[in-house]
Amino acid sequence: MGEKVVADRFDLSDRQRYRRKLRQCLQSLERLLEEKRFDRPRNLMGLEIELNLADAHGMPQMMNAEVLERIASEDFQTELAQFNLEVNIVPHQLSGRVFDQLAEELRTGLAYADRQASEVDARIVMIGILPTLTDEDLVSSNLTSAARYTLLNDQIMASRGEEVVLDIQGVERLRCTSGSIAPEAACTSVQLHLQVTPERFPDAWNAAQAVAGAQIALGANSPFLFGRELWRESRPPLFLQSTDTRPPELSVQGVRPRTWFGERWIDSAYDLFEENLRYFPALLPICQDEEPLRVLDEGGTPTLAELALHNGTVYRWNRPVYGVVDGVPHLRVENRVLPAGPTVTDVLANTAFYYGLVRALSDEPRPVWARLPFEDASRNFDAACRHGIDAHLWWPRAGRGGGLAQVPAVRLVREELLPLAAAGLDAWGVEAADRDRYLSVIEERCRLGVNGASWQAAAYHRAQEAGLDRDKALAAVTRRYRELALTGEPVHTWPAGP
Repeated sequence: MGEKVVADRFDLSDRQRYRRKLRQCLQSLERLLEEKRFDRPRNLMGLEIELNLADAHGMPQMMNAEVLERIASEDFQTELAQFNLEVNIVPHQLSGRVFDQLAEELRTGLAYADRQASEVDARIVMIGILPTLTDEDLVSSNLTSAARYTLLNDQIMASRGEEVVLDIQGVERLRCTSGSIAPEAACTSVQLHLQVTPERFPDAWNAAQAVAGAQIALGANSPFLFGRELWRESRPPLFLQSTDTRPPELSVQGVRPRTWFGERWIDSAYDLFEENLRYFPALLPICQDEEPLRVLDEGGTPTLAELALHNGTVYRWNRPVYGVVDGVPHLRVENRVLPAGPTVTDVLANTAFYYGLVRALSDEPRPVWARLPFEDASRNFDAACRHGIDAHLWWPRAGRGGGLAQVPAVRLVREELLPLAAAGLDAWGVEAADRDRYLSVIEERCRLGVNGASWQAAAYHRAQEAGLDRDKALAAVTRRYRELALTGEPVHTWPAGP
């Protein structure tokens, strides 16, 4: 019975062994939680940003290998496609002048990377989806030449058994097919990590889920895909469809997609890891030699490599992460909601807003998730992706009457969420100057009704009104976007027009 069962490099024994190892990893995680083996509270946060490469005309450049060779820094890494990079900032303690420190590190690192890229006629563009991308750019031959990307592509396509169908109805409609997962590479995001104790994890994750809609409404920056104006934040539907392992029949039956908001509030980090095993078959059944239960019995700390690998192929918008540093395990909430850009200041404003809100909502004696049905948090996320800063969100009413109200996102943020975010940053120990500087950017976006997506859309329509056709208008918007982003001024201050 050694024959291959699918057109890939795994056989039946690989998958059976991997499933056994996953169960052992889950048992090990349960024991680690019961034995309180996790790292002490350290208030650590981390930041990753995915980037695009474009030429002087705003068109995508498939040359991340050449650019990375010139950058020659471990802070910069490959991403899925050849026009993608990722920059990783080392963890910082969430206190003091942390956001100004991060801003300085990011500006210095990105400026250096951009100079190196320019030597091979490339430019770095920090944007949710590069407006000039076409479906001809997002093909398997333009995937980064790394085994893990090829293997992931092969496994998703084998599981699906047919072409990926992209069908997104927004301001306009996009419908096309792809023979690979390459369209996923159009999505460039900011990932925010928060290390928490197991006791704090469920509150932090629930809080992150509750505010995901507000995050997107204020931070949307991806209104275009393949020349069409779609949702104000088009990354989520694109990511869902381009990583979907389900053929249409399984989708109709209600089988969960691998890109997933979730379906309930949680009581433990264990809940999320257990759901990932229960609902999602393995894509990459690669086993390591470690026997996690034996490592635990011998007093060591297992890496839970199989669990971590499987967890990385379930694309939750707020993902649980297990890690080990210096032999001590820890848990993180990885927030994957936000698009990249427009500027370092905008990214840090979104970051301050998120960490402040998560802390404040986690500390509340009567948490918002006790009053906000999970289905409404999911509806908020969808509404914010579709409408951006013009979205209306469901939120619990203040006072004794209770109940829910649907309110404009900008009003909800200005009247309720910004004060909470400020209080949360105070609780972290962030200095008032940092708090006020970055939260004022969020307030001004609300006051003016401007974020990255609304600026891009308005600039595009003005370019068309000036006589440019669709492709030239999108290229003009991209060039102007990069030009203004280089000034470092936040997007709500940018002049209109391409």
